[in-house]
Amino acid sequence: MAHIHLLATAGNRVRLPGSACASLIIAGLLAAVPSACQPGWFITEPSQVRENRVDETADPGVDYWGVYFSDPAKLSSQGYRRGPDRLLSAAIYQARLSVDVAAYDLNLWSLRDALIAAHLRGVRVRTVCDSDNLDREEIQDLAAAGIPVLGDRRAGLMHHKFVVIDRLEVWTGSMNFTLKDAYHNNNNLLRLRSVRLAEDFTAEFEEMFVQDRFGPGSPAETPHPLVQVDDTLVEVFFSPEDGIGERLIELVNSAQESIFFLAYSFTNDSLGAAMLERAGAGLTVSGVFETSQADASQGSEFERMIAEGLQVYLDGNPDRMHHKVIVIDRQVVVIGSYNFTDNAEEVNDENILVLHSPQIAAQFLAEIERMLDQARK
Repeated sequence: MAHIHLLATAGNRVRLPGSACASLIIAGLLAAVPSACQPGWFITEPSQVRENRVDETADPGVDYWGVYFSDPAKLSSQGYRRGPDRLLSAAIYQARLSVDVAAYDLNLWSLRDALIAAHLRGVRVRTVCDSDNLDREEIQDLAAAGIPVLGDRRAGLMHHKFVVIDRLEVWTGSMNFTLKDAYHNNNNLLRLRSVRLAEDFTAEFEEMFVQDRFGPGSPAETPHPLVQVDDTLVEVFFSPEDGIGERLIELVNSAQESIFFLAYSFTNDSLGAAMLERAGAGLTVSGVFETSQADASQGSEFERMIAEGLQVYLDGNPDRMHHKVIVIDRQVVVIGSYNFTDNAEEVNDENILVLHSPQIAAQFLAEIERMLDQARK
């Protein structure tokens, strides 16, 4: 495939020359679109997908949420067929107006094909990626098909992993849009249907795609910092502009019974100290660290917590435990792209949601228990 160069000029998003391979992809998608758009194209069993549907007669802006987890343990029996990416790609196949993608990395064929199919049927598709990953063949395929792609062109990371569909539905979480993250690593993906939440993520997307503002230059302009989605209050934060670390410490300090967490990278000393203080006050504080990121030489909080007697463990996945989750008092859940690090706080483009929902908390507590079981083996 011909190499595609994305111009580094501020604000430029060029439609780039195609290739024979890209032409074959497009031709195949043109033939496949009618059947691919049928409802129920991907059908998953309850054991593969944990989700909740609220009353379809509720406010149209808040009528659906779903929580999905990758499950590397089932890879050998199911292959690359029933990961969370299949649900996201099915939603993209149903898009009618627009799809905005902010992806640190992307190499999933399922998403590439769904995005190109949407573009070919007239849906506006826009993509922002981290410049370090622009050479990915699948990202080049998007550009070759005529989908505008913008890189961040800076040392910090454009670390988001979110999709906004039809300015109505947001998909976000810890999962990079890669084969590794969808099938080999432990990850989460959350789907929320809310016009206001979609406005928040669209505003963040357009700061990057339209205004070409990344990292510390991003303005604090979230339209709806608090969003009510059915019976769930959702707090919306983007970094570096919104002070995520301060809010996480407030949440930890407010805990009355328990704090459970899953951490790919946890080097924030202030957040670690807040958890240790609550453990000293008699609360249950327990979590799982990704093994490759838990060495004291990397600044990890793991050994500090072990020394203080906390119930923390190294993960049991031979690949990666990539979650970034905190659950407070079984009532409040923190999820998103944000690792518990200074870079996430000060340099990278990141997001978190704080969800006040015992129902969603229960889904994540079940995943935490699964990670704890793997770690203890």
